[in-house]
Amino acid sequence: QAQLVESGGGLVQAGGSLRLSCAPSGRPFNEYIVSWFRQAPGKEREFVAGITWYGGGTHYEDSVKGRFTISRDIAKNTVYLQMNSLKSEDTAVYHCAARLTMGGWYGTYDFWGQGTQVTVSS
Repeated sequence: QAQLVESGGGLVQAGGSLRLSCAPSGRPFNEYIVSWFRQAPGKEREFVAGITWYGGGTHYEDSVKGRFTISRDIAKNTVYLQMNSLKSEDTAVYHCAARLTMGGWYGTYDFWGQGTQVTVSS
């Protein structure tokens, strides 16, 4: 199966912003849910934000509510994660993931990207 490709990570100062992008490799999105996960050193991977491709419904992890916004551009076949008011604790490798089936935000995902590093300095 074709995987996902992330971009947009980098080094920013606390309080700054980044926008991550996610797109499938070699195919259009046809999944029900596209989500962002992150994993920081010494921590388990955690769900960050998700969106339903067709309906645009969203769901966020509590620590990013009000700061992060997930969206999708159907014409560009891309999912975005706009990250504002970044904190040092947001530092992590961010992975895009997509699943083909319904069943909630935390079920098994079918496709994953390699990840993009987000580093927030303070």
